[in-house]
Amino acid sequence: MRTSFLSSMWLRSAQTLIRKAMVAIVAVTVLLAASLALPQAASAYPYYAQEAYKNPREATGRIVCANCHLGAKPTEVEVPQSVLPDTVFEAVVKIPYDTSVQQVQGDGSKGPLNVGAVLMLPEGFKLAPDDRLTDEMKEKVGELYVQPYSDDQPNILVVGPIPGEQYREITFPILSPDPKSDKSIRFGKYSVHVGGNRGRGQINPTGEKSNNTVYNASATGQIAAISKTEEGGFKVTINAADGKTVDETIPPGPELLVAEGQEVKSGDALTSNPNVGGFGQVDKEIVLQSPNRIKGLLAFFAMCTFTQIILVLKKKQVERVQAAEMNF
Repeated sequence: MRTSFLSSMWLRSAQTLIRKAMVAIVAVTVLLAASLALPQAASAYPYYAQEAYKNPREATGRIVCANCHLGAKPTEVEVPQSVLPDTVFEAVVKIPYDTSVQQVQGDGSKGPLNVGAVLMLPEGFKLAPDDRLTDEMKEKVGELYVQPYSDDQPNILVVGPIPGEQYREITFPILSPDPKSDKSIRFGKYSVHVGGNRGRGQINPTGEKSNNTVYNASATGQIAAISKTEEGGFKVTINAADGKTVDETIPPGPELLVAEGQEVKSGDALTSNPNVGGFGQVDKEIVLQSPNRIKGLLAFFAMCTFTQIILVLKKKQVERVQAAEMNF
């Protein structure tokens, strides 16, 4: 009797555990399905810029990446001087930096730098489709994922963040427009704007400082205490000259330069500047060349060459006539 009772209790307990396990499995399945059906936008470069700015180039000519990446670094670009319509060509963006340096990551640890680039082409130019690329060009492009800045701006291309150690040169395969098929396109000279970034930014899109920048004192006074935070950073307490107490919270990453009892002034650096990256931009020009103009130019060169040959032959003829008359 006791055995039957225990068996019944065990069976009910097992059924309860099975039901709870099934409910947990169903809940996890629903959450995963919802996350896949409604994916969230990635909060990373270049998503912030694409969401905040309709055009990445401001009226002053500055590319908006410079608003968060405050360090200035060189950027280079190679584009053909002129291209023919409906032609695939390469635009190579070079982002040089010292690969031996490491940047501060979000958690305060050190790691390799990432790079990214934005390529602003003239209207009508766009990323070349895969079926128009040669094997050599595919090898240069590699596994890079290049995306348009927005659906209605296919002429602005963005790539990154990607490992800087592998991609200090980024090759964009570009398809030039054809004025015959698109009447809004005209032959002529156009501007190309390029921005290249290496490393993390100093300002977050929310306007707050990241942990990849220097932190300054916001008040004049004496440092009363320095304590560690749970995240691994510091909390610096300043007894201001007006009697108030000011707390400066510093995230993990920058190195502290001050000590307790030290006098500081408003604006003095409390930490080092860990930033080793930066942003640079460059402007180029490219000509969408008409084939008829090239044919006309070649015809002009041929005519000039033919004319020069005729003049030389005529001169020789005149010299022979003059020589014959002198002998006569």
